[in-house]
Amino acid sequence: MTAPLLEVKDLVVEYPGKGFRAEPFRALKGVSLDILPGETVGLVGESGSGKTTLGRAALGLAPVTGGTITYDGRDISHLSRRQRRSLTSEIQVVFQDPYSSLNPSMTIEEILTEPLTAAGVARNTARTRVRDLLDQVGLPTDARSRLPREFSGGQRQRVAIARALALEPRLIVCDEPVSALDLSTQARVLDLFIEIQERTGVAYLFVTHDLAVVRHVSHRVAVMYRGEIVEYGDGDRVTSEPEHPYTQRLFMAAPVPDPDKQEERRAARKAFLASEAGSSVAGAA
Repeated sequence: MTAPLLEVKDLVVEYPGKGFRAEPFRALKGVSLDILPGETVGLVGESGSGKTTLGRAALGLAPVTGGTITYDGRDISHLSRRQRRSLTSEIQVVFQDPYSSLNPSMTIEEILTEPLTAAGVARNTARTRVRDLLDQVGLPTDARSRLPREFSGGQRQRVAIARALALEPRLIVCDEPVSALDLSTQARVLDLFIEIQERTGVAYLFVTHDLAVVRHVSHRVAVMYRGEIVEYGDGDRVTSEPEHPYTQRLFMAAPVPDPDKQEERRAARKAFLASEAGSSVAGAA
């Protein structure tokens, strides 16, 4: 049996409460999941569900109050900044906003060379690697001399993906990486993620609120609600036959492009909510 690349077990993340003597806010309440090498685990939920906090905890950007995060058999729950730097080549991130995640005053070559030179790669070797990275994400070689403002949102996100790939990581945390893009650009960027995974074997923790996105890219799906995972399993099963009532409501609320199917979805949602209300009344009686 393949050992997990990343394993999260009983993870608790708390933040200080606001105000004098306020109770701490518990963002994650004993969350457990794992990611296998070369696998995509989609993490889906509404805003405030804790999905971004889980991604940040995996990156060492959120405080671990309880539980463990293990990477390739090593406990990384409480690493210092210096210790965390040793994982830079192993774990990378692609952020949500391609407009703010790239330094506007740096050329694309400088942006892509920066992590390479920081890792001790010779400058000439780094330049060669930049050309290869641009080719991998479908951008022309002459893009390296241009500034981020000269590119569209989709092209900027391709640059961000290239930067994440620079050190050949084994895991990339993707934090809402296509939510700022239009639908046609989203589809192309998602296909790029899949193509890169098939070619390199990289694993993804794919954080999103978009059910169509999670259905498109994920091998397994974890559904988060109020700091807990309420459903976790095979991506096709969770997205087509959800078992937990919250997951069912989440998928029924998602829009579909076909007007007739959207009307069917609305009717099914009303019937589901009515049956839930009836069950609640019967239970109260």
